[in-house]
Parts: sequence; structure tokens; C-alpha cells
Amino acid sequence: MAHLQAHVATAARPTRRTAAADFFAPQPTSTSDLPDPAPLLRNLTQGVLESLAGVRDLDQLARWLTEEAYRGLLTRVNLAIRARSARGVPAARPVHTILRVRHSCPADGVVEAVVVVAGPARTRALAIRLEGFDHRWRATSLALL
Repeated sequence: MAHLQAHVATAARPTRRTAAADFFAPQPTSTSDLPDPAPLLRNLTQGVLESLAGVRDLDQLARWLTEEAYRGLLTRVNLAIRARSARGVPAARPVHTILRVRHSCPADGVVEAVVVVAGPARTRALAIRLEGFDHRWRATSLALL
């Protein structure tokens, strides 16, 4: 019985490795401690469109994206590069106008937004979810519609 109690007490105690991982992992930040998200939403939209057009290196946006969002966007950028290559079309700087930025805060430290962009051929929307980590916004989800 004493052996069982000692085992249970050991299992309930946090290990040094777990405590260190929690301390050094990205820390959530409250919305009140974060800057206005509107400029980031505009700049991130412009960067995403330029990356998809092949005129901006995606690594330049990495600091504002979580790893999952970066990987998803990287896949889409690679597909766009292959499509341009197959058609023989060179990369060209896109001419877009940001028409509207709408955002809301569904929870503390979270912003969900849509940025409506007019291009030469059509109007598109970029849905973005920002979360506050380490006193700065990071995009955790992107969807270009």
C-alpha cells in the first residue's frame, strides 16, 4: 500500500521538464496588452497576396504566422508557383486595393477578421484568425476565398 501511495504522489507532481516547457512555450497575451490589429491585418493580407503572386518570399511573413498557418500557406504558394511555371507566366506584382477590414474579438486575446481585396479580375476575401502570444499578434489560420 505504501508503494502505491508513493507512486501516486510521484505521478501527480510536475516534472522539471514539463515546468520548463510550460515556461518557455508561447505565452497567451490579453487583448488589452496587444496593439491594434488593423495595421497587421492590412500588411499581412498584402504579404500573402504578394507571396501567392511569387514576388515576396514567404519567409518574410513567418514571424507573424504560427507553424501550422505557415505550412498551409507554403503549400498554397508552392502550388501557385507550379501553376505559373506550367503556363509559362512570370511572377508579377499584384495590383490590389484593400476595400474593407472587418474584425471582431470572440475571446480575450483572439481576433477574427476578414479583409476584402479588389484585384484587376475579381474581388477576394482573406479570412484571418489572430491570437496574442508573447505580447504580439500571430496568425493561426488563413483562408483566401
